[in-house]
Amino acid sequence: MPVEFWNSLWSFLTFLVIAATVVPAILQIRHLSSNNQIQTLLSLERDFNEHYLQEAFRYVQHELPKRLEDPAYRAELARIGYIDAHLHPEMKVCNWFDEIGTFVKNGLVGEQAFFELFGRLVDRYWELLTPVIALLRRERGLRQYQNFEFLTARYRRWVRLHPDGVYPKSVPRLKLEDPWLAQDGAPKFVAEPDLPIEETPTSEELAMVDPTPTP
Repeated sequence: MPVEFWNSLWSFLTFLVIAATVVPAILQIRHLSSNNQIQTLLSLERDFNEHYLQEAFRYVQHELPKRLEDPAYRAELARIGYIDAHLHPEMKVCNWFDEIGTFVKNGLVGEQAFFELFGRLVDRYWELLTPVIALLRRERGLRQYQNFEFLTARYRRWVRLHPDGVYPKSVPRLKLEDPWLAQDGAPKFVAEPDLPIEETPTSEELAMVDPTPTP
């Protein structure tokens, strides 16, 4: 056989060997990346439930607006130097969101998973903390809590892309009754979905369901 044939065969076999090595490595990397993101999200959830952070969230929501009326309190935030987080619990919240923004920006946490869990919280506390961040930036510039800002901007973009959430379109919505709606005089937030409550599953959907194990 001609030399060109053996060269081509050797090149093809070499490609198969390389592919057999690379593909499992890529799958392993993806698995590790997914596992790392899960661990990071679980860690963030644990941090969120810590007493010190819950108290800081409560402070920002209920006490901070009144404290910001004090010129001395505002001056402590505006001037360059150490800010005591015991006297300014809002700093704990700013730091937590800024840390998360760093994770999301660098791909350590996926946007969709995080926004489904914490997105509304991000947006709400950015609004509450905007006056604080404005004070902090007087002398420190735009770099101060830029990743918190980035996180909020990305969430608002995500909401524009998914105004009704990310509920799978192939899954019917369930009928939700609000028995006190008329009595409370509250507006109906979302119209009832015009979808059947129960549907006969398609063959594709049945194929996705694991068979029930026999005893």
